Amino acid sequence: MGRRARDRRRQQQQQQRQERGGGGDPAGWAGGYPEIVKENELFERYYRELRIVPDGEWGAFMAALREPLPATLRITGYRSHAKEILHCLKEKYFRELQDLEVDGQKVEMPQALSWYPEELAWHTNLSRKILRKSPELEKFHQFLVSETECGNISRQEAVSMIPPLLLNVNPHHKILDMCAAPGSKTAQLIEMLHADMNVPFPKGFVIANDVDNKRCYLLVHQAKRLNSPCIMVVNHDASSIPNLQIDVDGRKEVLFYDRILCDVPCSGDGTMRKNIDVWKKWTTQNSLQLHGLQLRIATRGVEQLAEGGRMVYSTCSLNPIENEAVIASLLEKSQGALELADVSSELPGLKRMPGITKWKVMLKDGQWFEEWKDVPSNRQTQIRPTMFPVKDEEKLKAMNLERCLRILPHHQNTGGFFVAVLIKKSPMPWNKRQPKVHQKLPQRTGDTEVTAANSDNGSECITEEPTLAENEESKKPQELQNSSDTEQSKKEGVCGPPPSKKMKLFGFKEDPFVFLPEDDPLFLPIQKFYALDPSFPKMNLLTRTQEGKKRQLYMVSKELRNVLLNNSEKMKVINTGIKVWSRNSDGEQFGCAFRLAQEGIYTLYPFIHARIINVCIEDVKILLTQENPFLSKFSSETQKKVKDMAMGSIVLKYDPDPEKPDDLQCPIVLCGWQGKTSLRAFVPKNERFHYLRMMGVEVFKAKRKEEELESKTEEEVQHRLAQTEEGMDVEDKEHDSVTKMEAEIGEESSHSPVESSAMEVENEIEDLDQSSKKVNSPVSQESKDADTSNVKD
Repeated sequence: MGRRARDRRRQQQQQQRQERGGGGDPAGWAGGYPEIVKENELFERYYRELRIVPDGEWGAFMAALREPLPATLRITGYRSHAKEILHCLKEKYFRELQDLEVDGQKVEMPQALSWYPEELAWHTNLSRKILRKSPELEKFHQFLVSETECGNISRQEAVSMIPPLLLNVNPHHKILDMCAAPGSKTAQLIEMLHADMNVPFPKGFVIANDVDNKRCYLLVHQAKRLNSPCIMVVNHDASSIPNLQIDVDGRKEVLFYDRILCDVPCSGDGTMRKNIDVWKKWTTQNSLQLHGLQLRIATRGVEQLAEGGRMVYSTCSLNPIENEAVIASLLEKSQGALELADVSSELPGLKRMPGITKWKVMLKDGQWFEEWKDVPSNRQTQIRPTMFPVKDEEKLKAMNLERCLRILPHHQNTGGFFVAVLIKKSPMPWNKRQPKVHQKLPQRTGDTEVTAANSDNGSECITEEPTLAENEESKKPQELQNSSDTEQSKKEGVCGPPPSKKMKLFGFKEDPFVFLPEDDPLFLPIQKFYALDPSFPKMNLLTRTQEGKKRQLYMVSKELRNVLLNNSEKMKVINTGIKVWSRNSDGEQFGCAFRLAQEGIYTLYPFIHARIINVCIEDVKILLTQENPFLSKFSSETQKKVKDMAMGSIVLKYDPDPEKPDDLQCPIVLCGWQGKTSLRAFVPKNERFHYLRMMGVEVFKAKRKEEELESKTEEEVQHRLAQTEEGMDVEDKEHDSVTKMEAEIGEESSHSPVESSAMEVENEIEDLDQSSKKVNSPVSQESKDADTSNVKD
């Protein structure tokens, strides 16, 4: 069965399930699953006893948990046209929602989140189901889908936006996101790096990590929409993520991060409003199993934090075992190296509850324990000493646990959440210890050795090894021989996956990252054709192949290049860099074999001094609405500029006219191709629609027309497939039919890719996130299972 046939069958099955579920059977869905009852006696008993909800608010708290979560969206803030998107939303789409009723329910006007800067985050009472299915909201839904695909809008839960804001990121910061998938918070961090769009290469970068190989690719999907050269996705267990090295003035130094986001795996009882399975599956056992892993991840995070740096620890759980207990244990063993930051003045408008200082531990059978000494020996594998509050009143007061934040659902109609902001004042105590005599030298220069430090708290201790010079002197000849191939690869600028003997690879084996040599003849024609500025960082160009023709050229920032070249043995890199040039088979006859790629044009544009055509807004509309328009359709100014220019790849630049306030007031840079008698833009379909919307052009009808053409094409394919003879390869036949008909309707798959609904992809990511993160693994597999079963936004 072909892929398309499988997709059609899956859609039919989903439609049948929805039809069965809509019968209105009071006892449950006829022929389907029974409706989940939003009751959990143990949950209510537990949180009533812990008193995390203020007196008199328990009824409102439980009522809010039983209500569906409002949909929230965020406009990406680093794009120069963020204000234009916001203007379009407010003046066009939000106005059309006024006085609108869907299924007898009045649609409330979307409201800006009062605590999010510059009105860039909004929430509405429209559920995902209503948005998808209601004809009255089809235009608004298509807008959200298209803009999400372009990376201009992100569907993200409101409380999930808090941790990146509290990190206080600046463009020069080196950032680690320890448990990053599916990537909504990572996207926020990337936006903050690019706060100044006039700087194509910020000095900072984001290394986004996740333990689950498959979820890493969801993370790549999110990050790629932002087209940043400063993001790297890696695949490691966050509790033992390796120390990385960088080259600083010719010497190797350990990389410490200025900012770390530690959004750990959790039981997710703060997500009950959208993940209703939690109602029937919630027990205190989930938190008890995850506590040790959460503490290990947080400990590994503060070890890699630079002095003066800031780490945000967060969970979508309300449970103090996963929250205050982890923070208190971390502060206690830091011996003053860490402190909780007072963020009460940050994010004004956000309603929050202070952290608690007293709590108890409960087993899933309802048995309570107030102190570690009360725990019987047969329960001491489930309950650990670090789960209990500190008894020393002076120590407890010095910790300032009230500086933690707990977000309750009924205060601002959100999910439940916990955040703590930690500042590192000095190195961690265990990093100051001298190496033990019996310790063996590390396998790799400058790496650190992980040893068990404290069996009671389940944490790991990193003991610093001797200096790099001492390690070099004491390396065995055999080790030097084994590393010779790696050193040679580094000299050649090849950053491949780790050798299989040193690290077991899970999931796909990635292609190597090969940086272009300084004297590579491939670059000279490109430099000449586009008149690149002498300051262009050509050493940052890379490919993903060592043999054969290089088909794509990617670019990373100088700082990420440094990380890649010095850590290829320790890191499993899933993805990094943005595509800036693509090989064009017809390009060589025009002087350059590579054409510009739209996803990297905003990074490249400041360095290009040739083949730039300034166009007016009417020319932009022609370029974006017509597939291959003749030159005669453009303004006389554009025709004059094109006349003396050789055929090939070009840059099309629109600059706003301040004297025409009704026109689009943000600059646009497009990749194009100048032919003999025509001029065209190479812009993906959703991005094309985005720019047209910003210019006030109605694209909904055009979009629907395209979808009808696609639907018609699909029907013709099915008809032809039905008439095929037995034994014929169905998948090949379908592919040939689709290719032929796409050519007939003038669609080019290479420049107008089939639009996959990013909004639905995000929803699928979120659904997968929730279903894959259920905590039912045994304690013995805690580190592996719990990290892949967390509940995050």
